[in-house]
Amino acid sequence: MSGDKTYCVALFDSVSHVMKAEKLLKEADIPYKIIPVPRSISADCGVCVRFLPEQKETVMEALRLHIHVREIREL
Repeated sequence: MSGDKTYCVALFDSVSHVMKAEKLLKEADIPYKIIPVPRSISADCGVCVRFLPEQKETVMEALRLHIHVREIREL
């Protein structure tokens, strides 16, 4: 997942939620990457989960019952 490709980022309320999301996505064998929150979204030094747009529904389904996703943005 690199280059000029469009991707989505899932934002969470805390780093611990990101870590839980990472565990759930790994267990579901969904491709993702943990990245710093892009500056265009927030100046915070937090992290978020990046994934391909075609995985959006799969990601949401994997996380829906286990963790609150604050927002998903396409970049």
